[in-house]
Amino acid sequence: MNIALIAHDAKKELLTQFCIAYCGILTRHTICATGTTGKMIAEATGLEIQRFLAGSQGGDQQIASRISCNEIDLLIFFRDPLPKATEPSDSKMFRLCDVHNIPFATNIATAEALIHSLNRGDLDWRELIKDE
Repeated sequence: MNIALIAHDAKKELLTQFCIAYCGILTRHTICATGTTGKMIAEATGLEIQRFLAGSQGGDQQIASRISCNEIDLLIFFRDPLPKATEPSDSKMFRLCDVHNIPFATNIATAEALIHSLNRGDLDWRELIKDE
């Protein structure tokens, strides 16, 4: 599956720790991330991550366009409930996830539920649709 990772500045370390904890699962999937977040995670985990621009430079929009083209299967976006003005907006991206039926997590509790579901194979429903 294609997994996108994004984190506001205040949540980058938490997302990095999440990826360290679930590296064994994530390594079996294709990962992309916004620039700074991807760099931090790759350095901490050794995961191969396709990095886009930093969120403030449009990396979030690059990921949003991949969601629009059905090239992302799961989004993990750890957001700060009180983001800085320079951080990526999340409402449009979440709307795109809803339009394209992409599961997404905005906090660690939901991310853990999705990663365990992914590990069990529960999120392979998109593959079933392709076969019909």
